[in-house]
Amino acid sequence: MNSKKIGVAVIGTGMAAKPHALALNDIKEKIDVIGVFSRNKNNREKFAKNYNFETFPDIESIQNNTEVDMAILITPPNQRLELVNKLSSAGKHILMEKPIERTSENAEKIVSICEKNNVNLGIVFQHRYRKSSIKLKSLIEENKFGPIYSAQINIPWWREQSYYNEQGRGTYERDGGGVLISQAIHTLDLILNLLGDVKEVQVMTETTKFHTMESENFVTGGLKFKTGVIASLYATTSAFPGAPESIVLHCEKVTVKLEAGILNINWRNGKVEQFGEESGTGGSADPMAFPFDWHKDLIIDFANSILSQKTFRVSGKEALKVHYLIDAIMQSSKQSKLISME
Repeated sequence: MNSKKIGVAVIGTGMAAKPHALALNDIKEKIDVIGVFSRNKNNREKFAKNYNFETFPDIESIQNNTEVDMAILITPPNQRLELVNKLSSAGKHILMEKPIERTSENAEKIVSICEKNNVNLGIVFQHRYRKSSIKLKSLIEENKFGPIYSAQINIPWWREQSYYNEQGRGTYERDGGGVLISQAIHTLDLILNLLGDVKEVQVMTETTKFHTMESENFVTGGLKFKTGVIASLYATTSAFPGAPESIVLHCEKVTVKLEAGILNINWRNGKVEQFGEESGTGGSADPMAFPFDWHKDLIIDFANSILSQKTFRVSGKEALKVHYLIDAIMQSSKQSKLISME
């Protein structure tokens, strides 16, 4: 990496900010945290003290600070549009937590704003940065497995009701939806990265009685990819006690299972291989029970994209694909029919 340090402002101090803070403190030789901001003064001062950061009193002080090269947005989705407009107009590159926004329409606006202001926009899909995910993508691109015929996408997660009791959580107004846009979006992004675009979806969504919430906490159905791969989809936050998400690929020469950071390869000739390392995934009652290594690699990669003036691998435009898939899934459920994405 270039010897120049990238100056960072952290905006948002909620639950998802912890792995970012831990990652940033672990890469101080490459990233310089200029300060942190939250609208709640007590929250930002407590967060700053915990991680030894300075604070910003307002967004304008971030806009006007010449030491800030990029901002990491960890706010709820309904706060993003205005922030992106202000920060990108001041030339600040933006790395933000998923989703881009609550709706695809607003997500497209954010992508357009950043393009107009000539700043990099990156989305935090850290599952792409697991060693096992990188290894699987490489093997697929090298056609080591032969044709892929079918797949299973499983996200059997659990959340206590207390999780959804937080004001706005699981609502369309703040989050844009439930398990799809808040949890399953990571695995859906990863399967798109591995297998390419989806051609058709036929899915059912529901809110089970495990939770009192506005949006869906249960999804089941099928996806057909443009390559011809047919896949089953199961995603929920109502599967107690929760288990790691997984992707299973059934190929001509092999069956591959990617689960909890571990890649298991069972060859038809009897050979068995394993890559990666076991880790938490956030699938149980503790949503943040996972390591921060993936965030660390992602943040460094985004900083490199700024220094090299190249497009970040998980750009806003790239992340729109999973938003469109979620739209198609919801449309299929509401209309009780197969939806074409072509």
